[in-house]
Amino acid sequence: MFGDRKAGLVERRDPVAAGDFALVKVTVVPMCTEYRTFKSGHKGEGFGHEAAGEVVKPGGSGRTKAGDRVVVMPQYPCGKCAHCLAGEYIYCQHTMDVHKVTGSETGTATYAQYMIKPEWLLVPIPDDISTEHGAMACCGLGPTFGAMQRLAVDAFDTVLITGMGPVGLGGVINATHRGARVIAVESQPYRAALALKLGACAVVDPAGPDPLAAIRDLTGGPGVDKAVDCSGSPQAQRLMIDAVRRRGSAAFVGESWDPLTLKVSDDMIRKGLTLHGSWHYGLADTPRLMGIIRKEKARLGMLITHAFPFGDVQKAWDLQVTGNCGKVVLHPWE
Repeated sequence: MFGDRKAGLVERRDPVAAGDFALVKVTVVPMCTEYRTFKSGHKGEGFGHEAAGEVVKPGGSGRTKAGDRVVVMPQYPCGKCAHCLAGEYIYCQHTMDVHKVTGSETGTATYAQYMIKPEWLLVPIPDDISTEHGAMACCGLGPTFGAMQRLAVDAFDTVLITGMGPVGLGGVINATHRGARVIAVESQPYRAALALKLGACAVVDPAGPDPLAAIRDLTGGPGVDKAVDCSGSPQAQRLMIDAVRRRGSAAFVGESWDPLTLKVSDDMIRKGLTLHGSWHYGLADTPRLMGIIRKEKARLGMLITHAFPFGDVQKAWDLQVTGNCGKVVLHPWE
């Protein structure tokens, strides 16, 4: 990002793998929230937290071999603490200084042709799943999959999902795959239409005259059984809390640093509401998520609305700013 919403490619040294780190040739880069810094005129390089590709040089652990197709899991956790050992590495508090550990100057960005990663964070992509669909095991399906695991969403539930960006749209696939009925909240026309196409039974406009009443009408009065916020907006989060029925549960997935007013007596004690913070999913659940990806090829084809060669990153970010897209991917070798 060169500032003033200008973007392009820069040349840097190839990363160097060492120890249990493998060198990965990145072939698919799912684009996520980086567009927000592009929109604000930010300058910088080294972006991204999602990638899938092919192992070029395995590490020393013996977990991978050259040619393996893999999904690159996010962050650089220690691999030794209780969270990492339980597969909940996303909550690790002892992340590594990759450049110090490996001696490599580069390799942590996913918007790149090559990157380095500890082998235990490289998830194999089954032969019958494309690399592009396998890449949805990161933020395309991953965050809402983890939230719905926590919420134990099933076919008896009506689930509210606020925010139909790529993460929320992936949530529609996750919830309906489990047999749940989905009510989406979104005001952007393109994304509202895509939510319906992916399986939501209704989309409520949060800018409408009374969105809470509309949601309650769709449930016959009591509110939804479970809910997931993917917007990161305090207004949407407040709507979510109000829309969940008594003894219901909800999960926060959308990142937000803005304050949310929570009324302990009304929202928690007297309503009996259970709230979860959910960032990702545990490694033990990876086979189940890959199973969903295998069965949902058609809808993943609808979720991924646009693909660009690497040199067109400017066009890709420009598109994301408009909101007229689902999940957008880059192909670094095109």
